[in-house]
Amino acid sequence: MAKIKKRGEAGAAKNYITRNQALKKLQLTLADFRRLCILKGIHPRAPRHAKRANKGSTAPASFYYAKDIAFLAHEPVLQTLRAHKAFAKKLSRAVGRQEWGLAKGLQESRPVARLDHIIRERYPTFDDSLRDLDDALSLLTLFAALPASDHVAAALVAKCARIVAEWQLYVVRAQALRKVFLSIKGVYFQAEVRGQTITWLVPYLFTQHVPQDVDFRIMSTFIELYQTLLGFVLFRLYTDLNLVYPPALEAASDDAGAGPLGALRLVEQSQAPVGPSTDAGSVAAGKKVSSREVKKAIKAIAQQDTPAEADDAESGEAAAPAADDAVRGDEFTEAPSKDGTSAGLVSLAALDGSAGSSSADLFSPYYFYISRECPRGVVEFVLRSFGAPASHVGWDAVLGAGSAFDASDERITHMIVDRPPVAGASSGASKLARVQPQWVVDSANAGTILPTGPYAPGAQLPPHLSPFVDDAAIKARGGYAPREAIIAGADAEEAAAADEEAAESSEEEAEAEEEEAMDAEVDENARPALAALLADPLDETSAGLEAAAELEAEAAGGEDELAALHAAHAAASKRARKLAKAAADAAPATAGKRPKASAAQQEEEEARSMAKMLMSNKQRKLYTKLSYSQGKRSEETARLEQKRAQLDRDERRGKSGAKATEEKPAAAAKKAPAKKQASSTAKAAKGKAARS
Repeated sequence: MAKIKKRGEAGAAKNYITRNQALKKLQLTLADFRRLCILKGIHPRAPRHAKRANKGSTAPASFYYAKDIAFLAHEPVLQTLRAHKAFAKKLSRAVGRQEWGLAKGLQESRPVARLDHIIRERYPTFDDSLRDLDDALSLLTLFAALPASDHVAAALVAKCARIVAEWQLYVVRAQALRKVFLSIKGVYFQAEVRGQTITWLVPYLFTQHVPQDVDFRIMSTFIELYQTLLGFVLFRLYTDLNLVYPPALEAASDDAGAGPLGALRLVEQSQAPVGPSTDAGSVAAGKKVSSREVKKAIKAIAQQDTPAEADDAESGEAAAPAADDAVRGDEFTEAPSKDGTSAGLVSLAALDGSAGSSSADLFSPYYFYISRECPRGVVEFVLRSFGAPASHVGWDAVLGAGSAFDASDERITHMIVDRPPVAGASSGASKLARVQPQWVVDSANAGTILPTGPYAPGAQLPPHLSPFVDDAAIKARGGYAPREAIIAGADAEEAAAADEEAAESSEEEAEAEEEEAMDAEVDENARPALAALLADPLDETSAGLEAAAELEAEAAGGEDELAALHAAHAAASKRARKLAKAAADAAPATAGKRPKASAAQQEEEEARSMAKMLMSNKQRKLYTKLSYSQGKRSEETARLEQKRAQLDRDERRGKSGAKATEEKPAAAAKKAPAKKQASSTAKAAKGKAARS
C-alpha cells in the first residue's frame, strides 16, 4: 500500500517559500535580505496557485523559490553581513565607553563584502556582462549628476563620475559610438562593443531636485553591484586595447575643469612604469609575509619570465607594440587549402573595425569651436567619438580648461552656438559655418556631413528623428512613418524603379513624336480618306475608309505610297491601343469587375472565419486582440496622415497669404507715381487753360 501524502509536503507548498519564512530561515533583517536578493539577482515569483503555495492561506504574501533561499544560506556575503552586525555592536560599545583607540582599530578593520564571485556567477561570459551594461551605465551617469547630500555621499558621486569618464574615454578611443538621440529625458547614446549594442541615458546638466520618497539604500546596493561590474568590464576592454587600467588622472587638469576626456590620460602597457609589486591581498588582510614566501614568489616569477626572455633573445627584435597591436592580436594568418583557395578569416577585431569604418573619420578634417551656452560634455564626446582629434576641438574658457584654441583661430570651420543671432554681428571668415548642436548629432546619425543652412542660428531646425526606430518596418506593419524619414531612407530600388519609369516614358514620348510627325506629313486636303482613317484607326466600320485611302495612295504614288499608308495605319493603331489601355488602368473598376473583386474579398473573409473557428479559445482571444491592435494602429496612422495633410495645407495657405500681403504694398507703390503723374498733368492743363 502506497504511503499517504501529507498536505503541504509536495507541489507548490514545497517549491515556494514566503518572504517572512525566508527571513526567519536566514536570520536576516528585511533591509539585508533585500540587499542580498539584489546582489544575487533573486526576485519574487508568482505561483500559479497562490493558495496552495501558502498552504491554504489566502493572505497576501511574496513568494520565492525555496531553492533560491537554500542557495542564499551558503552565500559568502551573508557571512559578511553577520560579521558586520557583530562589528556594529562592538563599535557602538567602544564609542559608548569612550575607548577611542579601540573604536579606531575596529573602524579600520571593518568587514567589507567583496562581490567578485557574484559577478563571475551572474555573468559566465564577457558578452553576458556587456548585455547587462545598459541599466548599469544609466544609473551610474544619473548618480554622477546628483549633488552630494545626506543620502548620497560625495565619495559615491565622485566614484560614479570617474567610472563614467573611463567608459567615455574607451568609447572615444575605440570609435564605438553609433547613435545619438536628444530627447526630453536626456541624451541617449548607443555604442557597439564586440558585436553587442549598449544603450545608456545621460541626463542634462540641470539642477537636480532629489525626491524624498526614493529609497537610497536600495539604489546604493545597485550602485555597489554596478561599480564592481564596470570595473571588470573596463579592465578587460582597456586590456584588449593594450592600455593600462585605470587611466591616470591629472589632478590639476581635473580641478581646472578639463572634463573627463581631458583630465584622464591613456597609457599603453608597453610604456607603463614597472615598479615593485606588493601582495595586495595579504596587506589588506593584515598578515605578515615571511621571507620564504617572498623567495618562492620571486622564483615562480623568474620561471614564468624565462621562456619569454629566451624567445626574445632568439628573435633579436625589440618589441614595441603600438595601441593597435592589441587589437590585431586576434588576427590570424590564412592557410590556403589543397586546391589553392582560402576562406577569409574574420576576427572579432575586424568586425568591430568594419562596423564603424564608414563614420570613424567623419569630423576629422574640420575644426570646431563650442560656444559657452552649449553642453560641452555631450558635444565634445560626439565629436571625438566620430573622428575629431583633441587638437581640432576648442571651447570657451568658461566651459573649463584644456581648449586647443580660442574663438579667434583662423582654422575654425564650424562654430557651434545655441543662441539667437545678434543683429549687426560680423559673420567672420567665409569658411566659418555657425550651426546649432543638433547639426552635430544629425550628421553623426546620418554618417555624413549635412548641409549647415537648415541648422543656422535662429533658424527653425529640421525634425530630429530617432535613429533607434526602423521606419521601413513600421511602414510595412501599417504604422505611421514621417515623411522626412521616408525621404531620407529611400533605397536604391526606388531610384532604379524611377529611372526605369523615366526611360519607358521617354521611349513612349519618342514613339508619339514619330507618329505625330508621320501624321503631320498627311495632307488633309489632298487625301481626306487617309486623314479620317488615321484619326480613328480602331474603328471597326472603317473598312471603306481603308479602301478609299488605298485608292488615294495608288493615285498619289503607287506602291511606295501604299506601303507608307500601311505603316502609318499600323503605327496609329498601336498608339490608339496604348492610350486605350492606359485609360482603362486609370479608370475605376467597371461594373463587370466589381462582383469579381467582391467575390475574392468574400472568399478571403470566409477563409479567415473558418480558420478562426478552428482555433482554440486561447488562440482566438489572442487573434482578436491582435486584430484590434492592428485596427487601432491603422486608425492612428490615418489620423496622423490627415493631420500632416492639414498642416501642409495650412503651410501653403500661409505662404500664399504672405505673398499676397507682400504684393499689395508693391502694387500700391506702383499706383502712387501714376496717380501723382495724372494729378500733375491735370494741374498743367488747368494752368494752360487759365493763361489762354
